[in-house]
Amino acid sequence: MTAMLPKRDRPTDGGWYPPGMRPRREIQPATTDIGPVDHALFPDLATRRAIDDGAQAEAWTDLIDANPVVIADGAMGTMLFSAGLQFGDPPEAWNVSEPDLVRRIHRGYLEAGSQIVMTNTFGGNRLRLALHGLDTRVGELNRTAAILLRAEVEACGGDALVAGDIGPSGAIMAPTGTLDYDEAVDIFAEQADALVAGGVDLIWIETMSDLTEIRAAVQGVRRVAPGIPLITTMTFDTRGRTMMGVTPEQAVVALDAWGADAVGGNCGNGPDEIVTVVERMRAAAPNVRLVAKSNAGMPELVDMRAVYKSEPAAMAEQAALMRDAGATIIGGCCGSTPAHVRAIAERVTN
Repeated sequence: MTAMLPKRDRPTDGGWYPPGMRPRREIQPATTDIGPVDHALFPDLATRRAIDDGAQAEAWTDLIDANPVVIADGAMGTMLFSAGLQFGDPPEAWNVSEPDLVRRIHRGYLEAGSQIVMTNTFGGNRLRLALHGLDTRVGELNRTAAILLRAEVEACGGDALVAGDIGPSGAIMAPTGTLDYDEAVDIFAEQADALVAGGVDLIWIETMSDLTEIRAAVQGVRRVAPGIPLITTMTFDTRGRTMMGVTPEQAVVALDAWGADAVGGNCGNGPDEIVTVVERMRAAAPNVRLVAKSNAGMPELVDMRAVYKSEPAAMAEQAALMRDAGATIIGGCCGSTPAHVRAIAERVTN
């Protein structure tokens, strides 16, 4: 029997909430005016690069300057499920219990052509880890993830960048929910600090739906690593907006103002949706570096497993449309595999 499944297959995805706890969507006004920016909390590009004469961003700058299109990786959750991870189990624990398997997944993406690969730390903040009694191991699990990926990158030639992956907190921001802004900043700063200690080249904040939460995440990152390159992506899976009502135009203007080095969309309802997101972001902010990382189509439930039906060749053609719309960092999200990334790399860099 086949039935439609909720959009994401990651066991700790920001789009999943316990029964009765999904936030009521409050449409945010469609204005792109974010007001004044405190550059002490959100340093501008010149300030960030002056911190260490640009040393922390050198690898990022070299990669971007040398490649009209940069290839990111694909899904981690999909690959972990295929290796035996059970729904509801924390993927981050496998950084310690199954390090060779995690490295093998990274290797698959590197061999497929990924130039930016993300750590296995999507749910690595203390709120999400607390669901599994692992909240005291934030530092260990995030540092280990970064070290594992760095080792694999070096084994594959050392050219790819290590991106520290930060997903949503798993809580709902006040006043709709109970998570205070300052606490959110502390939570994201703790995770970012561990990833930086593990040696990441950049931070990638992903799958966000609330501008207030992603602002807290950016502030948390900048508190511990003001000069590190930062990619930010949101999920526009609700009629052209995020679940919390944010438009692509609002997202790109705000995140650029808050100091993101690249902005875009990930996850969602498949490649078509991301193409539109990129088009809208490009129209609103023509000079911002844009990112596209879509799911491999809409998931279906087959034998109690999420199955994504978009084949590598089809996803590669959609990736070419994302490139033509203005995306210069392109990869895959849920349901994508090294085969999808290889097809994307061959198509968009041709």
